Amino acid sequence: MKNVSALYTSFFGLSEDPFSIAPDPRYLFMSERHREALAHLLYGLEGGGGFVLLTGEIGAGKTTVCRRFLEQIPSGCHVAYVFNPKLSANELLGTVCDEFGIKLRSNGAAPPSLKRHVDALNAFLLERHAAGQNCVLIIDEAQSLSVQVLEQLRLLTNLETSTRKLLQIILIGQPELRDMLARPELEQLAQRVIARFHLDVLSEVETAQYVAHRLAVAGHTGPLPFGVAALQQVHRLSGGVPRRINLLCGRALLGAFALGRRQVDRTMLAQAAREVFGAAQAARGVLGPARTPVALGRIAIAMAAVFVAAALGWGLGRGGAQVYGTAAPPLLAQEGSRPLSIDAAPKVRPKAAAPGQDR
Repeated sequence: MKNVSALYTSFFGLSEDPFSIAPDPRYLFMSERHREALAHLLYGLEGGGGFVLLTGEIGAGKTTVCRRFLEQIPSGCHVAYVFNPKLSANELLGTVCDEFGIKLRSNGAAPPSLKRHVDALNAFLLERHAAGQNCVLIIDEAQSLSVQVLEQLRLLTNLETSTRKLLQIILIGQPELRDMLARPELEQLAQRVIARFHLDVLSEVETAQYVAHRLAVAGHTGPLPFGVAALQQVHRLSGGVPRRINLLCGRALLGAFALGRRQVDRTMLAQAAREVFGAAQAARGVLGPARTPVALGRIAIAMAAVFVAAALGWGLGRGGAQVYGTAAPPLLAQEGSRPLSIDAAPKVRPKAAAPGQDR
């Protein structure tokens, strides 16, 4: 007998769950905001050192952007990725050395000191610079860093030659990271931020495109199980946060399947929101009502464009996500705009923001 998941996907003509929160690159949807965030990270590779700052709400897609960024890092660029920053300064430096493959000689039972870590890292960076290679340190969940550790990171940007910095540091975190860098004691670090970007949530049109895109990747054909009014409700209840959209739509489809219905209505979405977000948040909308009302026609046009693009086999360009052998459809970020490709992102050269100012 089929399990519930198999019955659920088969009922809607899907090959798999389209709203899993697992970071499957096939389901990658790059909105205009995500593309601009990617452009900032790629610009940072050419920035000659200092800090690049990417912030966004929980579930907004920061990790998605980072994964695409890692895919596009050129050969000859060494990357250290730290995903658990709740460390002391010495522990963090030890983790960075491990990520770069730097081996410190044992000095008895005592762990390596802060100085030994810095000296070893400096020697490694100089060797890579002499070989014409770059080094990048990426710290995810950077809002968890202490002020003391952030200050130590600032000191790492002092590792330099007479012409350039030896280490580029990218900080990725939630909005409170911006507040931390606005503190007077971190003014010196804030002045070394060469580019910063805050990843906002999806608009109503982008939310509709996002839902249609994920269903198409999962093999859905025919009428969308979410009507235009239902998609407006999805946006209002999820606040346009991709992870919340997944949770809400997945639970709503399961509810529709249980009732034997192929269309999700607003009542089903309201019940799904109560189950996944809690009654209080669902009653008011997770992040409040949509900031800018969008005409029903624009959402319908966006949905149709996604499926037409999939049928014609349009692609995202080099490195685009694949939909069972067919490139994913291009993004129509706003009504009347031209499709964007991922290749367009590196060509954007954002200006460095002044300390305390976000794009």
